[in-house]
Amino acid sequence: MRAIRRFTVRPVLPPALTALGDLAGNLRWSWHPETQDLFAAVDARLWAEVGGDPVRLLGAVDRRRFEELAADDSFLERLGAARADLEQYLTGDRWYQRRLASGADAPGAIAYFSPEFGITAVLPQYSGGLGILAGDHLKAASDLGVPIVGVGLLYRHGYFKQSLSREGWQQETYPVLDPDGLPISLLREENGERATISIALPDGPDLLARIWVASVGRVPLLMLDTDVEGNPDHYRDVTDRLYGGNSEHRLRQELLLGVGGVRALRAYSRITGHPVPEVFHTNEGHAGFLGLERIRELTVAEGGPRLDFDTALEVSRASTVFTTHTPVPAGIDRFPRTLVEQYFSDAGATPGVPVERVLDLGAEGYEGGDPGVFNMAVMGFRLSQRANGVSRLHGHVSRGMFNGLWPAFDEAEVPISSITNGVHAPTWVGREVIALAASQGADPDSDDTDAFWAAVDKVPGTEMWAVKRQLRERLVQDARRRLARSWEKRGSARAELGWIESALDPDVLTIGFARRAASYKRLTLMMRDPARLKSLLLHPERPVQLVIAGKAHPADDGGKKLIQDIVRLSDDPEVRHRIVFLPNYDIAMAQPLYPGCDVWLNNPLRPYEACGTSGMKAALNGGLNLSVLDGWWDEWYDGDNGWAIPTADGVEDVDHRDDLEAAALYDLIENEVAPRFYDLDAEGVPSRWIEMVRHTLKSLGPKVLATRMVRDYVRELYLPATSTGRRLNSDYDGAVELAAWKKKVRTGWAGVRVEHVESSGVGDAPEVGDTMSVRAFVALGDLSPQDVDVQLVHGRSTGDDELVSTTVESLHVAESYEGGRHRFDGDVVLDHSGSFGYTVRVVPRNDLLATPAELGIVALP
Repeated sequence: MRAIRRFTVRPVLPPALTALGDLAGNLRWSWHPETQDLFAAVDARLWAEVGGDPVRLLGAVDRRRFEELAADDSFLERLGAARADLEQYLTGDRWYQRRLASGADAPGAIAYFSPEFGITAVLPQYSGGLGILAGDHLKAASDLGVPIVGVGLLYRHGYFKQSLSREGWQQETYPVLDPDGLPISLLREENGERATISIALPDGPDLLARIWVASVGRVPLLMLDTDVEGNPDHYRDVTDRLYGGNSEHRLRQELLLGVGGVRALRAYSRITGHPVPEVFHTNEGHAGFLGLERIRELTVAEGGPRLDFDTALEVSRASTVFTTHTPVPAGIDRFPRTLVEQYFSDAGATPGVPVERVLDLGAEGYEGGDPGVFNMAVMGFRLSQRANGVSRLHGHVSRGMFNGLWPAFDEAEVPISSITNGVHAPTWVGREVIALAASQGADPDSDDTDAFWAAVDKVPGTEMWAVKRQLRERLVQDARRRLARSWEKRGSARAELGWIESALDPDVLTIGFARRAASYKRLTLMMRDPARLKSLLLHPERPVQLVIAGKAHPADDGGKKLIQDIVRLSDDPEVRHRIVFLPNYDIAMAQPLYPGCDVWLNNPLRPYEACGTSGMKAALNGGLNLSVLDGWWDEWYDGDNGWAIPTADGVEDVDHRDDLEAAALYDLIENEVAPRFYDLDAEGVPSRWIEMVRHTLKSLGPKVLATRMVRDYVRELYLPATSTGRRLNSDYDGAVELAAWKKKVRTGWAGVRVEHVESSGVGDAPEVGDTMSVRAFVALGDLSPQDVDVQLVHGRSTGDDELVSTTVESLHVAESYEGGRHRFDGDVVLDHSGSFGYTVRVVPRNDLLATPAELGIVALP
């Protein structure tokens, strides 16, 4: 019999235990072991049964147990200490307050938009790396005291739960989530009514959404939900599930995230008094429509300043940061231009904002672009003054991908920087690993992360090895439980599953691989030569075991086939004790997986891995990376913190390339990884392996942290965006002037040209130390010398006269003539031997530009 309605009844706690509700309501518990231990003390059996979910725990505890706890002085003392510790965490000064908040350019609030957030398994609003990264960003911001406000959607089904058929084919289910059973609360007006936002949609009523708030430590996360009374059924389904539906469904979700998200922020600030965000950060292009709503606020909104479109665009983009995460065009959301036109008409989401200007922002108006589509990433770049990729290599790839937006500039000067991702150590590092460093006096809360990770040098190798074995054993036990559940769901009887009790071995070299089953991640590369793989798994003296997990997108049958191939191999009775596939990869599975692995495997097609933070999590737990030099590993591999899988770059035959790289992978495992792991000293410790672990923790520990990442965002992007935004936003005069100046420069650029360049000071045999003088005669037409920067660009010259390793120096005005012509002079010292070349160019110049390439125009000889 099915219920016609379902809801969650929340418990009423005794007055002495109300702090339990406070602790459960703040997601800091998800990365704070002491609070987790307190909840476990309420009822250890129930805590395990509810999967470490405090809200479910408190709803399941018997009233008599609450009465016992309310009379237990020892428990009440622990509870009081935990509540006081949370209060200190929420209100005390942290890195941001100690180092930056007193500065004139420190923003009072920063809005961080993302389509998904991976905070904890009990709030399943994430699908993979993008969401986990967003969750780690919020947690690290909370730890640092950075005043971020998260903005996302609350999906009624979240992402899907993965199981396997008897044949090993991925199956998806979408359990309904009851918001009242989640660690979130409704935002309410002062009169108690729920706060809502609305968005006009074409040919229909307004779309309504309520606002849920999750407390991520110090950071509020606002999540919009359309499953509300007053919405027709197809509107209620806008927030049905993550990354589902057709193009129009996705467009509605992204409208809600961007336009609705800004409106939710306004409501939150109005109701709570929270500072209004000064910087807007969009995590991938999904939230890009936020810029259009900000323009609407400035141009036509009631009570707004009523600026013209160009001025409002400058105000908005000056304080907007855009992070791109994809290294492949196929990963970018692109909508039919006609669909976007429909939703942004006069009756659409941002009434009064000219639809033709909206369409221009997302147009692929460059060589090779499709005039029929609206590109969300292209709009993201055009609506933000500052943009970045998520690793150094990904920044390079992104500059090449989007060079068409700045065609007059070389790839190196395309205005896309990079900030390499990081991971939130308290979430992902086993508490035993933290305890090892803390046992040597290291403070995990210290800003000096170098000192914390350097403490591993003082830990005896025997202790480190014992902890790794303990973590490996925990993984084995967790994997066996999951494996048994999976086989039962696939139709096996428990009597058939006795072999699972010996699946995996806590004393065998354990390699982890957990990724989305996208083709470029090459889930099955390890299977290119099944016989050789089996020989590695079953080696009599140096066996290897593999723990594999990952989901394929529900519409990706190719990815599902990859999973099926792995599952079929892992079903083989000959090797099933050495290789397992664990379905439904999520945060709960990942937390014992990373600490329990000795090696983390990553073998994507280079350079298609934007960053790949899973290997970072493994490294922080003393795992060694075995990876293709892609993403973050390309940047921080040093030869002693793991192994680099050689790649067959330039081999066009896909199968032959994969065969070569798989063979290289097998060789590394057989000849380097396994021998080092099993090479034990007199104390039973693989001393050379432990030295690599020490070096990994010291060399990578400080780098791969999300706190390092968020500090980089603050210093390199948020502070400059705040400074420029305030200059344009204070009275809007600066924005008016900037918009008028850009229009003047764009209109007058046709009259700018380098007419003649001459040099002197070097003879036929120039030597290092000689000084070359350069004169450039430049026509500026209607522009003035103050509008431009005339630059001498010099460096090494290749055989086809291409300049590389260039240096840019500004020339100064020496003389001015009639007709807008000027002479610019400068000197350059020849500081290196070998080939030398130079040219002169003219670029726009204004103090409010983030880079000379911002307008995308340049004049060359």
